[in-house]
Formats: sequence, C-alpha cells, structure tokens
Amino acid sequence: MTKYPMPPKEVLETLRKGIVIPAHPLALTKDRRLDEERQGGLTRYYLSAGAGGLAVGVHTTQFEIHNPKVGLYRPVLKLAAETVEEYKSHALRKPIVMIAGICGSTRQAISEAEFAVEQGYHAGLLSLDAFKDATIDKIISHCRAVAEVIPIFGFYLQPAVGGRLLSYEFWRRFVEIENVVAIKIAPFNRYYTIDVIRAVAEAGRTDEIALYTGNDDNIVNDLITTFSFNVNNETVKVRIVSGLLGQWAFWTRKAVELLERIHAIMESNEPIPRDLLTLGAQITDANGAIFDAKHNFRGCIPGIHEILRRQGLLRGRWCINPNLDLSEGQMEEIDRVYKAYPHLNDDEFIAEHLDEWIG
Repeated sequence: MTKYPMPPKEVLETLRKGIVIPAHPLALTKDRRLDEERQGGLTRYYLSAGAGGLAVGVHTTQFEIHNPKVGLYRPVLKLAAETVEEYKSHALRKPIVMIAGICGSTRQAISEAEFAVEQGYHAGLLSLDAFKDATIDKIISHCRAVAEVIPIFGFYLQPAVGGRLLSYEFWRRFVEIENVVAIKIAPFNRYYTIDVIRAVAEAGRTDEIALYTGNDDNIVNDLITTFSFNVNNETVKVRIVSGLLGQWAFWTRKAVELLERIHAIMESNEPIPRDLLTLGAQITDANGAIFDAKHNFRGCIPGIHEILRRQGLLRGRWCINPNLDLSEGQMEEIDRVYKAYPHLNDDEFIAEHLDEWIG
C-alpha cells in the first residue's frame, strides 16, 4: 500500500485554520531576466504584511517559468524558500506554509514536485494544464503519481487563463487521494465552485481538506458563506477558510485585515454586517479592472504588476512574453478604481517599510 507524504502537523493546522496566501508574482528586469532584489523584496513584503503562506510557480508567477527553455522555475522557487528561511530566522514567525506550483506531464510534474520537496515546500498546487482532453481516469492516475512525492493542493483553474472544466465526478474521486490537504477553487463560476465543496462534504473530509477560494471575483462572499449539504441524512456544513489569490498579491496588508475580520465574525455567529457586503463588491470592481475582466483576463498579470510598480515594489510591468502588457483602456480602469477605493490599498504600509525589503 502506498504511503503518501504529509506536511508537518503545525503546517496542516495552520492551513486548516485559514491564512492569507498570495500568489507570488515574478519580478523581471527590463531585459526580462530575474530581478532577484525585487523578487526577494516581494517575498519580504508578503511576510511582513502578515501572509501565512506563499504560492510560488503558480499562474501569477507566469506559467512560462515551467518551460525548461525559460529556466526560471528552480531559481524562483529556491529564492523564495531561502528568503522565507532568512525572514523566519529574524522574525521568529512560523510556520510559513510554502506551496509550489506544479505543471506539465506526469514526468515533468514529478520532477518539479521532487525539487519542491528538496527546497522545503509543504504542498504542490497541481495544475492540470497538460490534461485538457484527458479522461478522468488518466487525470486521477496523474494526481496519484504526483501525490506519492508531495502533498497535494488541488486546483480548479478557470478556462480563460488555462484551466479546464472539471466535473463533480472528478472532484469526488480526487478527494479520495489520501494526502490532498487543500483545494484552491478558482473556476469563477458559482455552480462549479459548489461542485468542489459538495465533493469534499460527501467524501466526509471536511475536517481534513482546507478549502481556499481562488475566485478573485467573489472573495468576500466565498469567505462568509456556510455551505450546507445533506449527506446520509445528516447536515454537513462547510466553509471556505481563506484564499490563495492573485488579488492578494497586492494590497496584501489589507487582505490580512479583511480575513481577520471575517474570521472573527464567523466565529461569533453574529449577522454579517452590510458594510462587509459593500466592501466585497468594491473588491470585485477593483479586481475587474486590475485583472482585465473586460478582455477575458488577458491583462491580468500586467495589471498586478502595475499596482506593484506604483507602490515601488517592482521596477516595471515586464512579463516573460514580450507581447503581454495592459489591454487597451486597462490603465484608465486601474486609475478609476484606485481613486474610487483608496481604503483598499496598503500604500502607506509599503512606504513605511520599502527600504527594509529592498536594497
């Protein structure tokens, strides 16, 4: 019988409690080489802002880094792991939950998983981009092969940015893998979101698998909702405990404050304040501009970079793909939401500490 690896107990407890996990961007120089100074600075920003984990090598880091010809996957994961260890040695704050993005064929995914484990990552966010036309049997076989190397953080990625539709039947089988420790639910679709949550509930694993929203268009509603299902004539209630989000790759200090507030409200069993729903709509509006929803999310990563550039964390918006930049009218939309919702940004926090993180 296969023995699947599991993260340390304190990491599991932290993950299940719910922590802010930013999807870590990629800092590049103007000639599109890794900007190690700014890359490390971003990591220090997230940790100083109160993030409890980091996801590196994921969509926001740009999937192109997984291409061996680009050659950035290993350096980027290694730098993040080293920066976190350095931070912990000074701040004595742990655990920091480290999530590695894992892509490609089974052979590539296993190789990436092995490297991530060597670097101290606790789980792999498993992208199924290489299995867009595969059967459920083939995908589950792939997931189990990777799970033999690293604990799995499931990933439902919306098709607009490289994902595929995954049925309830898939998720019901997926959650039977012993070391699935969490799932990022990011289909940007309410029906598909419920499919994942129901699968976890009906498998009896609500206490074992931590659910994280990746629905950047619906963050607050996901976090304040108690989902309820009838399982074997018993009511099973499930919550999404936090998020692993590109939206939390910027304005991270405010994301930490938001999650703390939501956790306090949900634990108190008090009614949801109306202003929290208003705040949720404002975050969605800001996300629509920064993620370029109008152009099917084409400018998502440059939009994130633009916010970080304005704050001084990045030198520019450069992406691995030289043709990728803000869409037409996106800059004006970003200007609009920045002006409309100043309470969403953490510019003052960054200005106070930028010299500590970079330089």
